[in-house]
Amino acid sequence: MTSAGRALTVLHLFLVWGTMAVVVPMLGLGVLGAAWGGGPGAAVPVLALGVPAAVGLLAAAGAPARTVVPLCGSVPRRLGWAVLVFVLGTLGVLAGLAAYDEGVDLGSAGTRFALTGVPYAVAAALFVPDRWLRLGAVAALAVAVAYGGFVGPAQSERHRHEADVARLRENPELMHLGTAPPGMQVSRVEAGSAYFAVEYRAVRQDVFAYVSLAVRPAHTPVLRCPELPAPGVTCAVDAHGGMRTVRDLPGGTREVALARRHRNAEAEVTSQTLDEAGLRRFLDSLHPLSDGELEELLREKKIDHRF
Repeated sequence: MTSAGRALTVLHLFLVWGTMAVVVPMLGLGVLGAAWGGGPGAAVPVLALGVPAAVGLLAAAGAPARTVVPLCGSVPRRLGWAVLVFVLGTLGVLAGLAAYDEGVDLGSAGTRFALTGVPYAVAAALFVPDRWLRLGAVAALAVAVAYGGFVGPAQSERHRHEADVARLRENPELMHLGTAPPGMQVSRVEAGSAYFAVEYRAVRQDVFAYVSLAVRPAHTPVLRCPELPAPGVTCAVDAHGGMRTVRDLPGGTREVALARRHRNAEAEVTSQTLDEAGLRRFLDSLHPLSDGELEELLREKKIDHRF
């Protein structure tokens, strides 16, 4: 390819990129606006007018390359070329939107607008009869696929994970675990801005065992029983400031809850299946949630944060 041909090719690809970087966002905003105001059916007329207009502008952008790109040599062939570039480029834009919806970082708003024209320029480069330019287009396509399908999602997942850890670590005084009683394991954890709750269940599916831990900020200087406990509820505070609450349940069973101060928080453990001695041993085993334990809970998707 001569230097004049290379200059025309650069101009050609620049015109394709610039045209579609302007047209596609405008078309997309028009479709969204119509659908928002009148439902999905209202977007059909916008597409019916916008798509042919976009193809026509693409054909106009291909006119300077009629001596370089064989498919742009005549008006009918140029229209066919414009349709092909529009279809291929739109597929690339849709793939980019899907990646962005999955949290892949595509830069600022201005960068994203500029990127909308890139798939069309890459598609147009595939029709230029130059081996190195086509190889470059294929390489650009491979890079986009690798970033959108693998690198970008991995980065996005890492950023979400770091953000989750940072939010969860905002209240370290509440984030405590107890050593799981024999035959039990952590089943579910829920973290809020003013509480940290952990559920322990039996490892075996055919065995019922349940212990719940709730850690909350301490709102009173000492633990106090309710002045008017509910029917079937007994409450007492021992000499060490710990509170014991027993609730009679239907069927002759009862639920025991032990609460005590733990540093600047209040920890309460409740169970129908673990005896009082076991509950006390559980409270004695409370310890701050370690980084390794938090990573394991996040990895196993056992923790739910509500902030």
